[in-house]
Amino acid sequence: MKACIPSFALLVALAMPLFAAPTDRDAKVADFFSISEAPMPVGVDPQIGGIDTTPDGKIVAVFHHGQVALLDPQTGAWTIFAEGLHEPLGVLAEKDGTFLVMQRAELTRLRDADADGVADHYETVWDDFGMSGNYHEFAFGPARGPNGKLYVALNVASNGDSIRPEIRGEWSPIGVPREKFYTHWKQIAKQAGRMYSRVPWRGWVMEIDPATGRGAPVACGFRSPDGIGFDAAGRLLVDDNQGDWRGTNELFVVKHGGFHGHPASLVWRQGWNLGDPLHLTVDQLNQLRTPPAVYFPYGRYSNSPTQIVVIPKSPAWGPFGGQTLVGEMNSARLLRVMLEEVHGLWQGACATFLETPALKPGLHRMTFTGDTLWIGRTHLSWAGHEGIARVAPTGRVPFAVVDMKLTERGFRLEFSHPVSSVSLENLAHWTAQRFSYHYHAAYGSPEVDRKAVVPSEAVLANGGSSVELVFPDLKAGVVYDFDLAKIEAESGAKLLDHRIAYTVNRLK
Repeated sequence: MKACIPSFALLVALAMPLFAAPTDRDAKVADFFSISEAPMPVGVDPQIGGIDTTPDGKIVAVFHHGQVALLDPQTGAWTIFAEGLHEPLGVLAEKDGTFLVMQRAELTRLRDADADGVADHYETVWDDFGMSGNYHEFAFGPARGPNGKLYVALNVASNGDSIRPEIRGEWSPIGVPREKFYTHWKQIAKQAGRMYSRVPWRGWVMEIDPATGRGAPVACGFRSPDGIGFDAAGRLLVDDNQGDWRGTNELFVVKHGGFHGHPASLVWRQGWNLGDPLHLTVDQLNQLRTPPAVYFPYGRYSNSPTQIVVIPKSPAWGPFGGQTLVGEMNSARLLRVMLEEVHGLWQGACATFLETPALKPGLHRMTFTGDTLWIGRTHLSWAGHEGIARVAPTGRVPFAVVDMKLTERGFRLEFSHPVSSVSLENLAHWTAQRFSYHYHAAYGSPEVDRKAVVPSEAVLANGGSSVELVFPDLKAGVVYDFDLAKIEAESGAKLLDHRIAYTVNRLK
């Protein structure tokens, strides 16, 4: 989440967003997805920091004010399992009935030892990371990997606030002296950077062995990585928020030992001897950097990406089963991500998957119970909403781009239904906007060298459900952003969601 948001410790009163009245689009969405609201527990601020499904089919949610509660989907009844947690931003239900919760200060296991339905044992699983007291030092996760290990992501601090005299962990003396953070924190931006890492592992993804509680660094270079999870192939994915050193929101296939772009956390890399990372040139940082697999074009796709989950492989979800879903804070929108590896680098597409006011914004945490998707919302002092939405597929498959891959000549798009041959007659309907982003210390980036590019050919294949787009001047290091609103299926159906953007790191 971005430096100015969600300010989980700041009391800022912002007006809640207004929601449009139902439209024809909502009716169209309802043909394919049923969206409803779950009941909320009485007396609890209904802002969700984490959500998961228990082995017996209940929903466990952690709330902003520290409650952990269980929902019985059959009866709609909630029970409070635990209270008093500090800003929990993730929960995992374990097979033995315990719960792992990522609090601001530690990863905690909650256990009901006397089987009365209330936690009576709060066990510290892992707390071997630094805390300076800065409001922006969030802790996200945990996500469980295929190896059974747990993975968490730690936010860097913001120069929008100070630190505290009592810190946890080692202090990095690189850059600004510690005393200036107390007395001159409003003036430290040029010296410390907009976001900084002065205590261990801020800006890192960490791996924890749940049996021993031992943690190990995995990768650095993250800013505000609210989304951490594994795809269906077992790859660790992290999405990060636009800001300094982030031209837009970005998604990474995490490289073990890799540096993922934000330089503040490099000071905690083993053997680091290059001094203050902010003094390195962009060329030096680029030589170290693992680029994003996917850029989310700002505003049109994502303003603040959130949790990463996998859609179940089931008839109800049809061709989307096994694909990766990403939430979004600012808009009532869910995204899909499709990845491929090209000459050793990950890249791929993001697509708007489901966008309707019925979802409401603030789509923060997600879990599947069978074929039903549960989405917990939050807003706090920023954009968003609250409560829990239920999304269930009706069994009908919308007309959509199911997958997108790079070819030697351009792109191949796979559709859920055959494409009308008439849609190929006007190549302008397949126009992409091509652009890149600056990699720099400034906050965000414009879309650089933006240019409309039209394919020279659009060729149907695979019984009409596949279209190859040929671009003679195909480039690497850019995003190709398509608005396919004028493309129709043979049946005459329009695309339910018509935006898809492919990040090209390397050509085939």
